[in-house]
Amino acid sequence: MKLLKSSYSKPWVWSFVAAFATWLACVLWADGRGAVDLVRIACTFAAFTSLVSFGQMLVISSGPGQIDLSIPSVIVMASTISMVVMNGEDRLIFAGLAAALAASLVVGAVNHGLIRFIGIPPIIATLASGLIVMSVATSIGRDSKISPPEMFAAAVNFKLAAGFPLVGLFTTIVGVVIALMLVRSRYGRALGAVGQNERAARFSGIDVQRVRLITYAASALLAGVTGTLIAGYAGGNSLDQGAEYLLQTVAVVVIGGTLVTGGRASTAGIIGASLFMFFLVALLNTTGANAGVRTLLTGGVIMLVTTLVGNRNG
Repeated sequence: MKLLKSSYSKPWVWSFVAAFATWLACVLWADGRGAVDLVRIACTFAAFTSLVSFGQMLVISSGPGQIDLSIPSVIVMASTISMVVMNGEDRLIFAGLAAALAASLVVGAVNHGLIRFIGIPPIIATLASGLIVMSVATSIGRDSKISPPEMFAAAVNFKLAAGFPLVGLFTTIVGVVIALMLVRSRYGRALGAVGQNERAARFSGIDVQRVRLITYAASALLAGVTGTLIAGYAGGNSLDQGAEYLLQTVAVVVIGGTLVTGGRASTAGIIGASLFMFFLVALLNTTGANAGVRTLLTGGVIMLVTTLVGNRNG
C-alpha cells in the first residue's frame, strides 16, 4: 500500500522496482551465479546511459514537443575529437576534454538556433544537425580508432570499494547536482514553469528562449561528457558508440517518471530506468535469445512500459 501511494508522489519508484525484478529474473535463471558481478557491470553501463539521459530529461521537461535527437552524433563527435586531440598523451587529456565539450556546446546552441530563428520543429532540427555532426565526426576520425591516454583510460575504468565503478559515482554526483539545481536554482524553477505552461511563464517575466538555450546546451554538454568517457572505457573512439542512445534516452526518461508533456523531471528515475534497460538486455542474453529476438522483445517491452508510464503520468 505504501509503495502504491509512493508511486503517485514519486513516479521514479517504478523504475527501480522494474530494475530489481529484471535483475532477480536474471539471477534466478542463472541459478544465483554472478549476481554481484552483474550489478557491478550494470553500474558501469547504466552510468553512461544515465549521464546522457539527464540531458534528454531536461529537454523533454522543457515543454511539449521538445526532444534532442542529435545526442548519438554528439557522443560520437566528442569521442572522436577528444581522442584526436589527446593523441594518446597524458599531458593532452584536459585539452582533449576541453575541445570535445566546447564542440558539444556549439551543437547545443545550433540546435536551439534552428528551432528558434528558423522555426524548424525540434525533432527535425536536432535530427538534421545530428546528421551534420556525424559527418563532421566521420571526417575528423577518418574511420581510425585512436587509443586514449593511459591515465585517462585508467581513471574511467577505475573501481572503488567492492568493485563499484568510479564512473558510477561520478554519474550519481552529477544526478544529485542536477536534482538540486532543478529544485533550488532559478534556472530549475524557470524550466519547470516553461514546461508546464510556456505562455504563462513568459507573462511572468521568464525568458523562455534563454531557458531553452541553456537546456539544449546542457543536453549536448552531457552527451559530450558521455562520449569522452565511453572512448576512455572502450579503448578509443568509434563511429557506432552513440547508436544505441538514439531512442534509448527517450525511453529511459519516460520510464523514469519524467512527464512527457513537460514541467516535471525525475532525476532519480533516470538511474532506475537505465538499470532496468541493462538488466532487460542481460535477461534476454541469459535466456539465449538471438539478436533478432532480443531486439524485437526489447523494443516491445520499451513500448509497453513507455505507454503504461506515459498514460499514468498523463
